[in-house]
Amino acid sequence: MSAIPTEASFARDGGYGLLLAALFALVLVAFAASLAIGYAPLDLQAAVTDALSGRASLEALVFMELRLPRALMGALAGFSLGIAGAAMQGLLRNPLADAGVIGVTGAAAFGAVLMFYSGLSAAFSLALPIGGVLGAAAAVAALYGLAGRGSATMTLILAGVAINSLAGALTALALNLSPNPYAAMEVMFWLMGSLADRSMDHVALVAPLLVVGWGLMLASGPALDALTLGEDTAASLGFDLGRVRAMLVVGAALAVGATVAVTGSIGFVGLVVPHILRPLVGGRPGRLLLASGLGGAALALGADIGVRAIGVRPELKLGVVTALIGAPFFLSLLWRLRREA
Repeated sequence: MSAIPTEASFARDGGYGLLLAALFALVLVAFAASLAIGYAPLDLQAAVTDALSGRASLEALVFMELRLPRALMGALAGFSLGIAGAAMQGLLRNPLADAGVIGVTGAAAFGAVLMFYSGLSAAFSLALPIGGVLGAAAAVAALYGLAGRGSATMTLILAGVAINSLAGALTALALNLSPNPYAAMEVMFWLMGSLADRSMDHVALVAPLLVVGWGLMLASGPALDALTLGEDTAASLGFDLGRVRAMLVVGAALAVGATVAVTGSIGFVGLVVPHILRPLVGGRPGRLLLASGLGGAALALGADIGVRAIGVRPELKLGVVTALIGAPFFLSLLWRLRREA
């Protein structure tokens, strides 16, 4: 096969570049709108000017303590969920897969619930994200303890399902045994997912973990493209499948685990976004990673803007809104797959 680029390949590369540019522009617009929209009017230009000049005005305080952390966390969380969903679908070669398949989401939620249950969340503000990150790390350790380092993809799926089921059962047990009904209610609200009341400390805590997770998944892009030809073919092309699985699982665990640790469970982003964008990248899993990350960021920011624009008090939870968006899409996808079968 000739290695000389053809006109068609240039067109495809140009189309992919335009897609990424359009998605990035959409994220910037949604980010700016997230900064501007809230429950109280805010002169955004004055707030940014005061914040940059160091003036402790009310506008600067609202901008730095409320609007900016929420918008940043929305973009980071959406990017993580989108790219992790695309990575898991590429690794498992299953269009209905997401990061929850490997048990990370449930384990991270259980780690945070333990912080609630033990009372540590009331002692210091970063207890919840730390507990969630530790829960995600425990899930990865348990995953490889059950499945083995060089395990096949199906073994990883079965181990992940077992871990996810156990984490869900332990979370329900902790809620059931909670001596304080108000604490149990607080846990339930947190599990629904939200970006409200997040601070720059939360962003600073999880951002390094997210970046490392993104890097591991993006570095596995060529291997995901090769896996579309089958595991034997990918191995014959020189890819170490055990190493590729480890990079993708650890990358997804870091990204999704850190996200769930701060925001709670925000479902369907990692499922819906890759399906929408897959036809636009020619069905190549490697190219879908970055596109899905940007699409996930735009979706999370847009849904959070909708939460505030509705104006319902108490505020609707972001996980509820994304589920209302994603569930009909999921059902339509299943119906379409059934008709094609």
